[in-house]
Amino acid sequence: MHVFRTKSVEQTLAETGEEGRSLKRNLTWWDLSIMGVAVAVGAGIFSVGAQAAAFHAGPAVIISFLIAGVVCGAAVMCYAEFASMIPVAGSAYTFTYTTVGEIMAWVIGWDLILEMLMAGSVISKYWGVYLNDFMRLMGWGLNTNLTFGSFHIDIAPIIIVAFFTTLLVFGTKIGARVDGAMTVLKIAIVFFVVIVGFFYVKASNFTPFIPPAEPASAVSGSTITNEMTQPLWQFVTGMTPSIYGVPGILSGAALVFFAFIGFDVVATASEETVNPKKNVPLGIGVGMALIIIMYMLVAIVTTGMVSYKELAAQDSPSLATAFELVGANWAAKIISFGIVLGLATVVMVLLLGLTRVVFAMSRDGLLPRGLSKTGKHGTPALLQIVTGVVVALVAAFFDIGVLSDMVNIGTLSAFTLVALSVPIMRMKRPELPRAFKMPGNPWVPILIALANLWLMLNLSVLTWIRFVVWLVVGFCVYFGYSYRHARLGTGELDRELDDELAKAGSAVKA
Repeated sequence: MHVFRTKSVEQTLAETGEEGRSLKRNLTWWDLSIMGVAVAVGAGIFSVGAQAAAFHAGPAVIISFLIAGVVCGAAVMCYAEFASMIPVAGSAYTFTYTTVGEIMAWVIGWDLILEMLMAGSVISKYWGVYLNDFMRLMGWGLNTNLTFGSFHIDIAPIIIVAFFTTLLVFGTKIGARVDGAMTVLKIAIVFFVVIVGFFYVKASNFTPFIPPAEPASAVSGSTITNEMTQPLWQFVTGMTPSIYGVPGILSGAALVFFAFIGFDVVATASEETVNPKKNVPLGIGVGMALIIIMYMLVAIVTTGMVSYKELAAQDSPSLATAFELVGANWAAKIISFGIVLGLATVVMVLLLGLTRVVFAMSRDGLLPRGLSKTGKHGTPALLQIVTGVVVALVAAFFDIGVLSDMVNIGTLSAFTLVALSVPIMRMKRPELPRAFKMPGNPWVPILIALANLWLMLNLSVLTWIRFVVWLVVGFCVYFGYSYRHARLGTGELDRELDDELAKAGSAVKA
């Protein structure tokens, strides 16, 4: 039984040199920072905050963002410690494999596939929606939706996924440069909109800052409509579905956590980073700081421009809605363009992250080994194309809006295990060099894990049911295929490490 056996750090690092399955290092700390901002600052910055204010927390959504940002930032510090010690593709999957064993690594890898596949599909789908909205606002009369009789397809997701898949096949650096240029423009738009928005802020809209809790059924448009859509902890404790108040702040934090996903993707790119022990922690830290600042400013502007009650009365409240309500309709065009740019950069980073997680699992034998072969550009070209096709097809043909919460629960479960893995690895391998150390070990990592678990409990009952079904499917795949083909279990990794040590010994003697 090797399901609980861990892979050594030496074995993990040795794999990165395997011929035909190694990635090219050419990313800097700035590339990683921009990558993190690119994936975290998408449509969410223009819409999630307004929705959380309208249907969850009111003006206290500012606290919701702060809670989510602190929890995510603390978890990111745990990622930084591992990434500086084990700069290998796979992110939380790889870190977990070296600390708590193969079965838990499989669970996290499976969760990350869920997170990035669903996120990539959802975001590329919404990119098409917002692209059409932008073209409508500009009066261009164009549309990417095609209808053939009763058959309907939106070709926009296929176009954006194909574009970034092609860039990533020809090299991660090329994709990062294009992504970086678009992200810098996106950041400029965010700050411009925020500065203009401050001229419309009224102090009276922040009162009451924490609205009194009230039944969810009393608010038209609330996303909590029954027991299945209320937070799990409310359901378990028999609490009447409610919004606003302290429960609303917490459920709002769980919702806006979606805005902070992406840093597990940054850690996934550590095997393609120059001097990763220095650049990965620095890139993650700078990117996280930029994101928290931007989201807090947008939350203040959104709730300060109009009352949360006015936002709740709208069909789909957003930052653009707030500008429309104060008569600044011109801002809708700028915000719409910002969303189109924002979503495009998110798609690229998610395609990269999904491919690198599958690449790492394939290289370990948990998925077919043929998927981890790299080409002349130092990228897993075949795998990149396959994942691109899957994401594009799911986005083009399926209604996937209901699956956005699945992205959150997949991310939070990964964050929880990575945080717990920090003290475990400190005890197992205290001698390993760590360019960055998570302060407050072991209590701070444990508190971070509990905070992530608490946010998971604030996700809906329906999300948890879907999550359990996904895990059951994952265990079927693991025991049906992965357990028998895992290179750790077959002894291949042990033999390869012995060969590497023998070659190193021969070189020293020579």
